[in-house]
Amino acid sequence: MDAFALRLEMSVSEAVMMILAVPREGGSGTLIFFVNMALIFAIFYFLLIRPQRKEQEKQKKMIEQLKKGDQVVTAGGIIGTVIHAQEDRLTIKTAEDTRIEVERGKIGRVVDAAAR
Repeated sequence: MDAFALRLEMSVSEAVMMILAVPREGGSGTLIFFVNMALIFAIFYFLLIRPQRKEQEKQKKMIEQLKKGDQVVTAGGIIGTVIHAQEDRLTIKTAEDTRIEVERGKIGRVVDAAAR
C-alpha cells in the first residue's frame, strides 16, 4: 500500500469516528436529532401539506356549488355547460346535440363569465 492510500484510509476512518462520536460539549445527540426532525416536519407541513389541503378544500367547495347553467372545463379539457346536476354526476352540453355525463370530481374548473 502506498502512502497516499494509507493516508486516505486513515482520514476516512477518522471522519467516520468524528461523525459517530458523542458530542463532548454537553448537548444530547438524540435531542438534537428530534429537534431537527421536528423542524423538517414543520417545513414540509407549511410549504407542502397545508397549501395542498387548502386547494383541496377550495376544489371541493367549487364542485359542491356546481349548478345548472355553469360553464365548466373537465379534467380532460372538455368545455361545456351544465344542463343537469345530480348528487355525483353532471350532464354537460358541449355542442348543439352533444351531451356528456361526467362525475363531479372530474370537473377541473368553472369558467368565470366575467373573464370571457
